[in-house]
Amino acid sequence: MPQPDTVDNDLAAVGAGLDALDAPPGEQRASPGKRFLRTALPPIIAFALLIGVWQALWALAFWPEYQLPAPAAVWAAVTEAVRSGRAFEVLWTSVHRAVLGFLTAVVIATPLGLLIAKVRVVRAAIGSLLTGLQSLPSVAWVPAGILWFGATPATIYFVVLMGSVPSIANGLVSGVDQIPPLLPRVGQALGAGKLAAARHILLPAALPGYLAGLKQGWAFSWRSLMAAEIIATSPQLGEGLGQYLHNGASLNDISMVIAAIFLILLVGVGIELLVFRPLERAVLRARGLTGALQ
Repeated sequence: MPQPDTVDNDLAAVGAGLDALDAPPGEQRASPGKRFLRTALPPIIAFALLIGVWQALWALAFWPEYQLPAPAAVWAAVTEAVRSGRAFEVLWTSVHRAVLGFLTAVVIATPLGLLIAKVRVVRAAIGSLLTGLQSLPSVAWVPAGILWFGATPATIYFVVLMGSVPSIANGLVSGVDQIPPLLPRVGQALGAGKLAAARHILLPAALPGYLAGLKQGWAFSWRSLMAAEIIATSPQLGEGLGQYLHNGASLNDISMVIAAIFLILLVGVGIELLVFRPLERAVLRARGLTGALQ
């Protein structure tokens, strides 16, 4: 009769073997340092090449200085904004607006998406309308928002909601449509009500599509916010990144304009790397789709 220690060792060996089979080739051999270099090095090289091409074009003087400044001039504008604290002020103004608008959009779009996905009459009534709203440029809502709410924060949040709610709701609808029909039936057989089924079956099963909708919704929120801040300007709104960009254009300061673009891009990349990519990796890992994490 095998000893308990021998059985435990055999089970551990079997588990390790299964983990090795489940992992993509080479993942077990790569050290954390190599995985970090494999992930971080390509974008660093791409950024360095971009700066090199930019510097070369500036040195060749294809365009005048007021159209294409040197990278050093743009960097000086960024560092000056950081040193004076202006960069943190405009970042805070825009980022907290975007986050509040996005969270409000999630609260509105999630039940709306479930309603459209599960109620045929609602889908027939507003499903195509929601898709049309998703394709409508959010900048088109800015003049209407100004006429309705004035140059106030309400206009900003209105534009953000109109840009993000359709994307989040459509992402959830797409995720629910891809759920195998057996799962809701099992929930009904186990006595799950509509709310319990939505919470414990539909949302978890539709999570990949829902997460894709959230990512797109955030992108639309950020773009909508920038459009609203560029067009709707008043002392009541303060200075966000869009207003900072608009001020640079008004002053014909191309270094300030590119610095604003850099800060806008920095926020977009930072949210992707710090929020959505870890969430996406966690969802894929929970479903055993580790090959997509490479």
